[in-house]
Amino acid sequence: MTAGSFDGLARPELARLGREYLLAGHLIDRAGMPHVLAGHGLDAMRDVAIEEWMGASPVYTRRTQRALGFAGDDVATIFKGMQLDIGAPHQFMDFRYRVQDARHGEFWLASCGALMDVEPMGEDFVVAMCHHIEDPTFDATAAATNPRARMRPLHRPPRRPAGRHPHCHWVVEIDPSADPVPEPEAARRVSQSLAAASVIPPGGDGGTDEAGLGDYAGDFDPDFSLDDLSRPALEAAVQEVCLQGHLLVHSFMLAVESRFGEAEARRIAVKQLVGSAGLTASRLAIALRLGRGLEAVERVLRLHPLFLPRAYVDAAFEHRGRQLVVSIGGCDALSERRGWSWPALLAAGHREGLEALVRGVDARARCQPVSPPSGRLVAWQVDVDPSAPELPEPAEVTLARFSTGADFVFTES
Repeated sequence: MTAGSFDGLARPELARLGREYLLAGHLIDRAGMPHVLAGHGLDAMRDVAIEEWMGASPVYTRRTQRALGFAGDDVATIFKGMQLDIGAPHQFMDFRYRVQDARHGEFWLASCGALMDVEPMGEDFVVAMCHHIEDPTFDATAAATNPRARMRPLHRPPRRPAGRHPHCHWVVEIDPSADPVPEPEAARRVSQSLAAASVIPPGGDGGTDEAGLGDYAGDFDPDFSLDDLSRPALEAAVQEVCLQGHLLVHSFMLAVESRFGEAEARRIAVKQLVGSAGLTASRLAIALRLGRGLEAVERVLRLHPLFLPRAYVDAAFEHRGRQLVVSIGGCDALSERRGWSWPALLAAGHREGLEALVRGVDARARCQPVSPPSGRLVAWQVDVDPSAPELPEPAEVTLARFSTGADFVFTES
């Protein structure tokens, strides 16, 4: 059930959903890093973030190139990948691009939501993100396309003078004589995950909708938008974006485990899942104008990136009377090494993430484990009692709302 996940959504609605998925992927960090910071300090948070993004980005960059049919080793190919990267969600991270030639280009952020998140926290946090984290992770992203590519800042925060625009400005250069950037060890580990090898079937045939680009093999468009893609290409793109999130989560878990052990990685990953699942659910309900009630909860569950793509997470939804049963069958997400995936955490008994998700749509919603249907491995029953008291938002969701992305409003194309 892959293409069917988006049945009933017009192409503009699916593009809107894709922008939400890009932002949801970015907010994964905002849901997890506060717990690393609280337990282990700023230096540990910085180092985990570096390894997390260096592990995931090269893997999903190459996947995106294959899925959207663009290949090459030039600056334009690097920029195309960045336009479909959860580290650069559209509008929230307002990237602008210019290609001079195959080996030279530049980009700048007219506005950087990530900077708006950390700037109030002080200069140490700004330097950690805009210097220590971005230097190696930007180069790792570029090197996935060309190991001799480098990204270097013309200027970047801390902003001098205060309020400087654009927020940062970078040049990209490919020097054939430069030593190639080696594949990060973290990326080699993430590339061995089942998520990295997941095969997403082509998008639907698009019906009578012939509009849009069938791939991104043509010229680089500095103003590229998801709305530019045909229905099949858009389905492929948004599923890859959801898989990017799973790869980032897997990389995050590995990075925390390598420093603080399995138990701590599991504890923090559960908190990350709760914060991200609840915050994304509330955003999806608003974006899709769903209101409350079991029907709204079901719609968000079907479209939540926790359960997508179906090629990786075999999720199913069926009604039992006035309740909804959510189940997961045997799939790659449940078989990741050491159980390092969000669906595997749910299956291991950490249903807090699912509870946060359904409450993000309707605070009266409840879920509890039930016997799985035939052929399924784990299941939960979800119901919404109109007379039930509204439960408070989990603390992990409230903490993730420190990001300006929590309330960010997209401008429709």
